[in-house]
Amino acid sequence: MRDHTDLQQMNERSLSQQAAVRRATFSPGEVKELRAFSIWEISQFMFDIPADTLRKKLADDPSLPQGETEADGRQRWFTLQEIIQLRRRLRFRGKPLLPERPKGRAMRVAVSNFKGGVGKTVVAQHLAHASALDGYRVLCIDFDPQATLTHSMGLVEVREWNTVWGIMCRDLCREADRITASYDDPDDCPYPSADELPEDVQSIGAQRFQDFIQPTCWPTIDIIPSCANAAFVEFASAQYRALHKAWSFFGCVARYLDELPDDQYDVIIFDCPPAIGYQSLNAAFASDILYIPSGPGYWEYDSTTSYLGQLGDAMADISEGFSGLAEDAGLDLPKRFRDIRLLMTRFEASNPLHDAMLDAFRNVFGADVCAHPVEMTRAVEQSGRFQMSVYEQDYRHMTRETWKRARQSFDRSYQEFKATLLTAWKANVKEEERAL
Repeated sequence: MRDHTDLQQMNERSLSQQAAVRRATFSPGEVKELRAFSIWEISQFMFDIPADTLRKKLADDPSLPQGETEADGRQRWFTLQEIIQLRRRLRFRGKPLLPERPKGRAMRVAVSNFKGGVGKTVVAQHLAHASALDGYRVLCIDFDPQATLTHSMGLVEVREWNTVWGIMCRDLCREADRITASYDDPDDCPYPSADELPEDVQSIGAQRFQDFIQPTCWPTIDIIPSCANAAFVEFASAQYRALHKAWSFFGCVARYLDELPDDQYDVIIFDCPPAIGYQSLNAAFASDILYIPSGPGYWEYDSTTSYLGQLGDAMADISEGFSGLAEDAGLDLPKRFRDIRLLMTRFEASNPLHDAMLDAFRNVFGADVCAHPVEMTRAVEQSGRFQMSVYEQDYRHMTRETWKRARQSFDRSYQEFKATLLTAWKANVKEEERAL
């Protein structure tokens, strides 16, 4: 017979192995560092200008970042900070190299599906990295207690009160005080005020909104991390709802993000857990765009179908049952997305079954299916194995064509994502202008 102590012992053994893997994968001291990028990569994949043109611009202006030159003088390498400086200072054919950035707040994208193994974290990671290399400032929010995205960004030690759990505790305290203050006589309020909530909730709730944001090994990507203990948020949230029945639990993250300055980030990407619960509902209600990854098999199709139905039903129930609470809290129901997109992952173009499943998705979902699936290549397989995206992998560690093929696959997916993002962003701006 075995009990919880066996599970705890297995966890301890696994954590020891996990630390060894991270030491081998990351830099010494378990600190992950972002590699440098060559002129070939920058010119071909980031700036879309001839490499000789970039070299000439660097030679003509010594005040520009010059990168580090290899011993043989054949190639120069630049940090992401230097690439950002080049983007800000260089123009090509009269056009700036900075990406288009409409006015207003950052756009929020939830990568979600309750089927495990469909590539949610891989998609969220690669969209974040591609956005950063394109010149955008990115905030990632890891809603998944497995914390794979958090680990891939180089964070190892995370306390549960610095996760979405902490954001929900903080929100409960703030909402409790707001609701109490809405009564002429606070003693008439049938719900507890913040100082009547449990002490652990109050202590977590005392954090400032910037306390949850952590830097990563990418200088233009920050993260609100996750950890294994954050799985308890599902149980804790049910307890908090019982404590305060007027708490609009599904609006915590949306309210939190509304506190951020509009110009702090450009893109906010949510990596959701493989479940429909308090965290995934918060991600859905906070997002502008819903991205749904799915593998090319029947079971993934079946699971995606179930996910769409269950998420739709859950959001419908909230819209009907919590409309009064939402209105009092300044939330709009029913929740409306600017766009919903389905992205096929682990796709093999030479596999007739994968082609058939892609056609089936397109027959059912039409234009909501992304035109460019994420192809399965050796570089993509390694990205999951070593917690490094294709963008982080050094092309010198494999054949250049293998790396290039994977990079181009993700780049095509990113460009389609960017077009969706900008369309939704501009619609947001127009709506805000009409409201003024």
